[in-house]
Amino acid sequence: MNSGVFVLKDKDTLVSMGTAKFASEADFQHLLARFPELLSGDQIDPSNPRKWVLVRREKAVPSEENGSGRWSIDHLFLDQDGVPTLVEVKRQSDTRIRREVVGQMLDYAANCVVYWPVQELQADFEATCASQGRTSGQSLSELLDPETNEDEFWLRVKTNLEAGRIRLLFVADSIPTELRRIVEFLNKQMNPAEVLGVEIRQFEGQGLKTLVPLVIGQTQEAAQKRRPTGRPERHWDEASILEEIRNRYSEAESKVAKRIADWMKDKGDRLWFGRGQKSGSMAAGFTSNGVDFWPALLWTSGGLEIQFQWMKQKPFFNEMENRRELMRRLNEIDGVHILEGQLTKRPSVSLAVLASNRSETEKLLNVLDWVVEQYRSGQPPQPEAETLRQQSETE
Repeated sequence: MNSGVFVLKDKDTLVSMGTAKFASEADFQHLLARFPELLSGDQIDPSNPRKWVLVRREKAVPSEENGSGRWSIDHLFLDQDGVPTLVEVKRQSDTRIRREVVGQMLDYAANCVVYWPVQELQADFEATCASQGRTSGQSLSELLDPETNEDEFWLRVKTNLEAGRIRLLFVADSIPTELRRIVEFLNKQMNPAEVLGVEIRQFEGQGLKTLVPLVIGQTQEAAQKRRPTGRPERHWDEASILEEIRNRYSEAESKVAKRIADWMKDKGDRLWFGRGQKSGSMAAGFTSNGVDFWPALLWTSGGLEIQFQWMKQKPFFNEMENRRELMRRLNEIDGVHILEGQLTKRPSVSLAVLASNRSETEKLLNVLDWVVEQYRSGQPPQPEAETLRQQSETE
């Protein structure tokens, strides 16, 4: 039967796609775990599309302190703001999709905000990443802005749980009218929790398959209620960052900042700009073997921040000795003194130090060239080996 969905296979072939059912609920769940973008984060928040990482499938939900799991949620995701996103999957043929699933989800929500320790979620996430052949740092580096470190992210998760700031998603191949009405009602009434439905329809034809997600229950009124009421973000760019530095610091420091910004534009695969209200930041991103790397951030507060806390999860710099070598090279610059204990943090090189001698700026840029060269020639770390290394470093 023609569904009204067509795929242009080539310039002369239009394929009519017919409605198709998911083979099983397990297949449906596996698809979401592998491709969380099917949850359509751009429909949930068009101004700041949601992105997700999978914490765990079949995540247990206890009903008492230190209790065993009384229930099990199909998927637990986290978005880039650390908002826990609980996903329950049902096919249209499952009669529980009409009312029973709502009671289940409310049980999950009421208990998870009380009985889920953030340390447990972090351990679940690390185990999931390891099963995928990745480290948690690699996954989070693709989710978070370069200026957000892992500790800050997990603190956000803890804060969101304590505040009841969670997202409940009912996912089905077809969401019945009864469930639509309940979702719309709950999403208007519940705050700061968010309740939505995601209908994912499947179409097939001539060996092709198309998936079409549609978010249900999101209204302008409900979205407005959950919009952050804190300080507004500022959209920085290169010009505004350099202007801010000129206003705050000397002409010599401004020239150093301009030289660093030029290096980022010339050498980076892409640029990123922060959205801080008071301080702006700029970074160059590099990609190797599908892994992103942001080695340094230029701040309007007058420094170049070296991102050691991310490097331990990256090719080449996952080895402690290689991070020490970077520290040694940086410390050869007059006025720079990075300590061993800062190799898991974000030490800054002051613009004022570099402004004292033009050659010191060039030394710094040569070090950054070396960083990028080593990163691109390095091999992705093996998760199990990396875990053992991290353990040995902390013992």
